[in-house]
Amino acid sequence: MESIGVLMMCPMSSYLENELQKRFNPVRFWNFPVFLETHRNSIRAVVGNASTGADAELIDGLPKLEIISSFSVGIDKIDLGKCKEKGIRVTNTPDVLTEDVADLAIGLILALLRRLCECDRYVRSRKWEYGDFQLATKFSGKSVGILGLGRIGTAIAKRAEAFSCPVSYYSRRVKPDLGYKYYPTVVELAQNSDILVVACPLTDETRHIVNRHVMDALGAKGVLINIGRGPHVDEQELVNALTEGRLGGAALDVFEQEPHVPEELFPLENVVLLPHVGSSTVETENAMADLVVANLEAHFAGKSLLTPVV
Repeated sequence: MESIGVLMMCPMSSYLENELQKRFNPVRFWNFPVFLETHRNSIRAVVGNASTGADAELIDGLPKLEIISSFSVGIDKIDLGKCKEKGIRVTNTPDVLTEDVADLAIGLILALLRRLCECDRYVRSRKWEYGDFQLATKFSGKSVGILGLGRIGTAIAKRAEAFSCPVSYYSRRVKPDLGYKYYPTVVELAQNSDILVVACPLTDETRHIVNRHVMDALGAKGVLINIGRGPHVDEQELVNALTEGRLGGAALDVFEQEPHVPEELFPLENVVLLPHVGSSTVETENAMADLVVANLEAHFAGKSLLTPVV
């Protein structure tokens, strides 16, 4: 398979790059300001991630393309309609990142409610020498609403239960076997939650699903946690809700225009900001890389894909 051209859309895991180098002929897209005509006919696979996938223009420009393997569970950066039209297979990396993202969601809740980032800055600035830090907010027992009860949402729910938190959810369909309370709208979920966690896939229907109405329903004592995708949240409305005191706080791992973050969020003490690191552990990134490579190997060997999307 060493002669098979695999287009890597952006820098990702060094482990992934090394594994692809061993088996294929990787072409690093970021090394070419303009995609060179000499490469287009040799590319049979594309590897992207949550931020850079394959749009219709790229797909049309690669006449030999057979498969797109996403180094991410998210596939919203891939034109699935174009892939179906042209018979191009698509895979992603579900399951292997579930635990890490769920862990981070709980970490964000604790960081926000217990004001851990502020506490760290308080000690580093030597303010503790002049007085104790002010009181924070308890997590245990708070009502947790989860928007999207898929693999990651369910893992978050189980962790929240360990903190004696009543859990409720909104999703496309009711899941009575899990035993959590279901609300038929996101606004109703927010009205009945102290903490709203966004964990659903990004689709046309879920873009800006957390809007002004949802934020107002969550209220001045409620907090928003987003470990899904940036466009799930209307960022301008979020800025307004936080600066006007209509929302109690927010902890965000994802943003609408990554890596750009609204500057209005920077001075706010009731906000925790992370650089999209939900699955960023050595163990998980290596497992994701192995799955990307295994899907490519299965495809070119004529075998069944491990995690097919299309």
